[in-house]
Amino acid sequence: MAVSALAAALLAGTCIASPGWAQPAAVQPLIPGGAASATLDELSVVGDGRGILGPRGGVTVGYLTKATRSATKTDTPLIDTPQAVTIIPQQQIRDQNFQNLADQLRYVPGVIPAQGEGNRDQVVIRGQNTNADFFVNGIRDDVQYFRDLYNIERVEVLKGPDSLIFGRGGGGGIINRVLKEADGLRVREIVAGGGQFGAKRVAVDVGDRFSDGAFFRLNGMAEDSGTFRQFGELTRYGINPTMTFVIDPATTLRVSYEYFHDDRVVDRGIPSQFGRAYDYRRNRATFFGNPDVNRAQVDAHIATVALDHRFDSGVELHSQLRFADYEKFYRNVYPSSAVNAAGTAVSLGAYRNDTNRTNTFSQNDFVYKTVIAGMKHTLLAGFEIGYQEGIAFRQSGFFNNVAPSIVVNPLAPVSRVPVTFRNNGTSDANARYDLGLAALYAQDQIEVTDWLQILGGLRYDHFDFASRSRNNGVETARIDDLVSPRAGIVLKPLPNLAFYGSYSVSYLPSAGDQVGIFSTGLAFAEPEGFENKEIGVKYDVTPDFQLTAAAYDLDRTNQRLPDPNNAGFFLLTGRTNAKGVEIGANGYVTDWWQIAGGYSFTDAKIESATSTTIVAGNRVGLVPFNAVSLWNKFELTREFAIGIGYLYQGHTFASSDNAVRLPGYSRFDLGLFYTLNEWARAQVNIENVFDRNYIYTATNNNQISPGAPRTIRAQIVVRF
Repeated sequence: MAVSALAAALLAGTCIASPGWAQPAAVQPLIPGGAASATLDELSVVGDGRGILGPRGGVTVGYLTKATRSATKTDTPLIDTPQAVTIIPQQQIRDQNFQNLADQLRYVPGVIPAQGEGNRDQVVIRGQNTNADFFVNGIRDDVQYFRDLYNIERVEVLKGPDSLIFGRGGGGGIINRVLKEADGLRVREIVAGGGQFGAKRVAVDVGDRFSDGAFFRLNGMAEDSGTFRQFGELTRYGINPTMTFVIDPATTLRVSYEYFHDDRVVDRGIPSQFGRAYDYRRNRATFFGNPDVNRAQVDAHIATVALDHRFDSGVELHSQLRFADYEKFYRNVYPSSAVNAAGTAVSLGAYRNDTNRTNTFSQNDFVYKTVIAGMKHTLLAGFEIGYQEGIAFRQSGFFNNVAPSIVVNPLAPVSRVPVTFRNNGTSDANARYDLGLAALYAQDQIEVTDWLQILGGLRYDHFDFASRSRNNGVETARIDDLVSPRAGIVLKPLPNLAFYGSYSVSYLPSAGDQVGIFSTGLAFAEPEGFENKEIGVKYDVTPDFQLTAAAYDLDRTNQRLPDPNNAGFFLLTGRTNAKGVEIGANGYVTDWWQIAGGYSFTDAKIESATSTTIVAGNRVGLVPFNAVSLWNKFELTREFAIGIGYLYQGHTFASSDNAVRLPGYSRFDLGLFYTLNEWARAQVNIENVFDRNYIYTATNNNQISPGAPRTIRAQIVVRF
């Protein structure tokens, strides 16, 4: 069957068998509003299986997802969504075989991974650097740690600020992971793999039904791997059981619990010298720090209950309650200065951070579809309440219990000097904090005619944040009441062609990306603001191939400049602007050729100073003018396929002071896929095929991460 016919059948909800893999026993549609086909869901991620009706409103054909609930909180086709959205479905995740979220995001136009100080996921989206704009099924997951993909159905990247849907932050956009869920389909899958640098990993996915109204699914993973960097190692494991109960035809209850553990060596990279990364071409594995000290560890417990119900009136309720408990610490010795001109000395500093936190969030959405004055309306109203509390605790490191830093030779930068960590009682954080939040929001999607749609909405947020010093008992607090509008228009001269325009606003309270210690100066600071104006076009060339383009103008205001006349306080005069164009392509170009990726042009500049060194006219750190990412998969025979990936990034600066220049680079990746039989597929991935030396990313001028050399990974996928 042609892929376009398959896609059309998918959108119509038809169940179609896939060639090349055994078809499991068919089951009837199980969950109200959920998956309609066991066959497609089970076969889509391996072999020739090409389409699924997935969880949380996703409709996927190969590398193309046609609809999602996340962008509007209603089931809306992407072509009708006035916003740039890139979705990485399960098949693409499997084919590229990246296990780290940041690596997977490399193939998303407009997104640049940041180093995250070697202990967390961090990204730059449309020129906005963030470590907190991560979500799971639309609920905030903002603690600083490295996320795995073992239990993920797809990754959604929604670009541009949009507080109406996701609340605070999200200045450049957000990253939403959609979990695999129990849908009553029989799943028996084992994925085992390994590769260079001692990489070893196994994952399992088991799902079935206890009865026609009770389903279960279990995803688990364990990994013990090294890295190309000296002393690089990580151990992680996770388990995520889920249950779904179809209480009646109108009511579904889902329950999920995840335990995730990650333990690894913190690697802050290499310093600079003469305004560029220090000698990385000679030895990109050189470690600067103390391998006996550098460590990051997180233990996360995340429990979620979700209720979907359709009332007799036609109103649909989508309600989620999540409790998450995180225990996180990291300690590190890191390069704290540039290498001197003679190439004989570099300073090392040290500190430890503890960021234990508990999050409790309740989201409740009510959706109603009606016709008013001949126009179709999709009405959304909802509320969110949440409470976050934790401890922000930092300890400075002292070498030999005395010196806050030491000097080492950059040719031998591994230090074994004993380090003592202690809170200095002043600049080191030592506080309990809590954040109470409440939000109300409403939205209307109006289909005026077949060719004109209008979207409008408003959100009100109440933030009540307090921080209490554990050193002297002083409490600092601030309350913010924020209103965030959103508006969009979609013009469709053809059913498969849409032009859109949108306006959206988001705010970041003065506590910043991470709630924590709250100084008096911060308590007086107004929230930062993000204002985005965007136009774009989405074109379904065929039912299974979509081209998109977007142009935007994003202003960030109220960035804090230290007040030179009042220590500890700020002048809210900082301002940046990002203008850009993003082009995306996803899906089947032909029946045997899939692509995912695109091009981004980003001009992100400092418009007014945010510090004495970050001044007007500077480029925002880590943002290249031009970036290209394109993954191709060629299905050469029924059994054999090949993937070819290309990444290009122009030069950037390590930070917004523009003192250290990071050169541009290009990289090719390769994937080889062979269907052994109807139950198993073997796969080999080669990253950086031509073994290019390049700089991957950075945190600042003296914490710069070299890119990995040629790296070979293999895995086998077995379904039975």
